[in-house]
Amino acid sequence: MVVNELLVGFSTALTFENVLVCLVGALLGTLLGILPGIGSSSGMALLIPLTLTMDPLQALILLAALYYGCEYGGTVSSVLLNTPGDGAALVTCIDGHPMAKRGEAAKALAVAAVSSFVAGTLTVVLLSVAAPLFADVALNFGPPEMFALIVLGLTTVGGIAGNARRKGWTMAALGVLVACVGVEGQTGVLRFTFGSDLLANGIGLVPFIIGLVAMAELCRQSYENKLRPNRIARTRYRDMLLTRRELGRIRGSIARGGVLGFLLGCLPGAGPTVATFICYDVEKRVARDKSMFGKGDMRGVASPEAANNAAVNGSFVPTLSLGIPGSGTTAILLGAFVAFGIRPGPLLFEQQGDLVWALIASFYIGNVILVILNLPLAPLFAKILYIPFKYIYPVVLPVALVGAYAVHNSYRDAWIALFFAAVAVLLIRQGYPPAPAILGIVLGPMLESYLERSVSMGAGSFGIFLDRPIALVIFALTILIFVVPVLLRRRRPEPAPASTP
Repeated sequence: MVVNELLVGFSTALTFENVLVCLVGALLGTLLGILPGIGSSSGMALLIPLTLTMDPLQALILLAALYYGCEYGGTVSSVLLNTPGDGAALVTCIDGHPMAKRGEAAKALAVAAVSSFVAGTLTVVLLSVAAPLFADVALNFGPPEMFALIVLGLTTVGGIAGNARRKGWTMAALGVLVACVGVEGQTGVLRFTFGSDLLANGIGLVPFIIGLVAMAELCRQSYENKLRPNRIARTRYRDMLLTRRELGRIRGSIARGGVLGFLLGCLPGAGPTVATFICYDVEKRVARDKSMFGKGDMRGVASPEAANNAAVNGSFVPTLSLGIPGSGTTAILLGAFVAFGIRPGPLLFEQQGDLVWALIASFYIGNVILVILNLPLAPLFAKILYIPFKYIYPVVLPVALVGAYAVHNSYRDAWIALFFAAVAVLLIRQGYPPAPAILGIVLGPMLESYLERSVSMGAGSFGIFLDRPIALVIFALTILIFVVPVLLRRRRPEPAPASTP
């Protein structure tokens, strides 16, 4: 039954007009993804008004292809310039940029493209076959389980910080604290505004990311006198060819990142950002040789990139089947559905079956288009590294500021980005990684919301968590993440004191 429906969807999606629309969306998404701070959410929000006069199916194919393209474009800027286009591309910086510094920029982009394509293709099949099953699982996760899952996600950032786990958790706590600025959802009380009207609406995610990551990296490189040409990576087309040994090395990473990323993407609110962080941490833990993680290990590129595309597909499960957005971008896409008079939910596959199956088929077409276009263009993208940084700085910095301003057309967001850029430069010099703070501000509002709803379910008592077995299991995993490293450290033999003559 599913196979027949999917074949009908392909017959609709493979018309010339629909393929052309998918191509335009993929190219536009890649370009928007490369620009720091624009990302899929901002790009989709800007594009929706232009699609309202289009055929609904073509408009949705365009927006979905833009979503995929932005995820890949964010990888390009992460690898080449260490400035991620959005939160989901943050983890790719950890190993992708060191590979570029070693002269393997094209290879890093090839690993990212192959991982994204393989995981994206396989999870499109999972999406079409197992959507009702995964939707039921996600629906069974109530507020207590979601709160526990978010706590687990925040805990995993310690692994991303390497040996500086405490600094990683400190930055995650900073991100949660920043997310609390503004009006409290239930009481309407202003928090941490210090009497300033500028902070009454809170601190936006995009300005925070732009300032803390993109602009801070630009400022740091300028401070370290890196205004010389970035003759780092010598990239040629043959550099993109992955050997059989390299493909075998990343095969397991792609499989783990794809499956786990899809499952996490199915959970409402989790999204690609959470999936990439968790999958990178899992990959680092299961690897036998961890010495190259953070220094340019291709497994550290393959796993988050596979998780990214898989989570994008997974986020469509609750969006299409339940009408619950799986991520911030699918929440915007949900608005596009409503604007076209289409209401996602349990009846969508029955009432709009032709449209939804054609849309799912277009996901596969979009992945094929992106891998065909971006693999040949990878050396061209890598040539960005040959441009002297003194020319990149005055171009990327205004683009980043425009990205911050464009979110709400407000100078306030631009000032927020500048402020957090200055803060990030100081923190990075002290060894505090910025990535956990991004996860903190992404998960902070959901953490607070699910906690309030959980306590409300328990009639004001935190005992509600003790009555939820799934939540207890997740909390147990969280405690293990804290305890196991401490126990391993204690069991590690102390170095023998040097003998004195």
